[in-house]
Amino acid sequence: KLAGCTLFITGASRGIGKAIALKAAKDGANIVIAAKTAEPHRTLQGTIYSAAKEIEEAGGKAMPCVVNVREEDQIIKAVETAVKTFGGIDILVNNASAISLSGTLETETKKANLMMDVNVRGTFLTSKICLPHLRKSRNAHILNLSPPLNLNPVWFKNHCAYTISKYGMSMCVLGMAEEFRGEVAVNALWPKTAIYTAAMDMLGGSGIEKQCRKTDILADAAYCILTKPKSFTGNFVIDESLLREEGVKDFDVYAVAPGASPIFKEEKKASRPKHEGPDGAKVNLESASAKPLGPVGETFKVIQGAITEEFVKAIQGVFMFELSGDDGGTWYIDLKTKGGSAGSGKPPVKADVVMSMSSTDFVKMFTGKLKPTMAFMSGKLRISGNMALAMRLEKMLVQLNSKL
Repeated sequence: KLAGCTLFITGASRGIGKAIALKAAKDGANIVIAAKTAEPHRTLQGTIYSAAKEIEEAGGKAMPCVVNVREEDQIIKAVETAVKTFGGIDILVNNASAISLSGTLETETKKANLMMDVNVRGTFLTSKICLPHLRKSRNAHILNLSPPLNLNPVWFKNHCAYTISKYGMSMCVLGMAEEFRGEVAVNALWPKTAIYTAAMDMLGGSGIEKQCRKTDILADAAYCILTKPKSFTGNFVIDESLLREEGVKDFDVYAVAPGASPIFKEEKKASRPKHEGPDGAKVNLESASAKPLGPVGETFKVIQGAITEEFVKAIQGVFMFELSGDDGGTWYIDLKTKGGSAGSGKPPVKADVVMSMSSTDFVKMFTGKLKPTMAFMSGKLRISGNMALAMRLEKMLVQLNSKL
């Protein structure tokens, strides 16, 4: 699915970044390895060149670039070289990160500066510099390795500076997902359990790996996100939750030590679906809009899953819905662009048909309880634009009703 796509991945010389790169490389993707390590480190394994060799062996094309995300000129140079080499950028993965799980008085100023510069400023700058190129891609994505936003003080009290910096990355998701809706998908990914990396070795000490999962689980989850249409945006995704939705049942395959209990925390009183906070706390599973899906949102979720290439070829139209009442707003179904998409906001291209009605009548219409023709004749539905296309959509509804 990612064959020929160009991924710009920060911190891809080792760990999670490299795992995501290798997963994409198996499809034949182009990988820009934007990381600092050009010379072998005395304690950390891997350089941008050794990562490039692995990526090429996996089936991808690699371009190693020395990039410290604290240095704007280095990001600009790498992006320009990537565009010149591969013709553009389709996906940005903001993986580079700095960590110090220390209290306020114990956090040295230089460490606080490092975390703010790498995690917040670096993510913002890299996104800003890549966005003009991402907007030209057919299915552009930004993926930040950062947690869902949870303002429970427990996630600040022991490592305030670190949490602020990681939440800065998450707030980039919150803002950019809405700012570039319909053009670039922007999402966050976070692990449910501890992941075994060099950082975990440093933080946890000897033997900690037996309670961790491999980086493969995040690579598989990232692949699921990056192969979705760009209408999938503004989500704070937990690796295990997403993979369960995709049908994965055996998570022991991701364990460093199969059979061992991984490190993660749960709130026993919680009953709703959850995502984790910065070091494993569970928070409500919600999109960037911070609202649970209502009837209209649920309907569009099903519509998105039901769209096929056949529907797109048969209908060749873009529909915008202006809905009033509870759960109202602007929504769209794009059955013209390759792959098709559906979701909230204005469509990625100009709408051929605009339909106005109440959100209640919309749900009734899409679940077979209200015929579009009757809705139109009774004044419940107003249509402007291409009426022939509106009639084609009615035929699609007949096939969708069994799923809605």
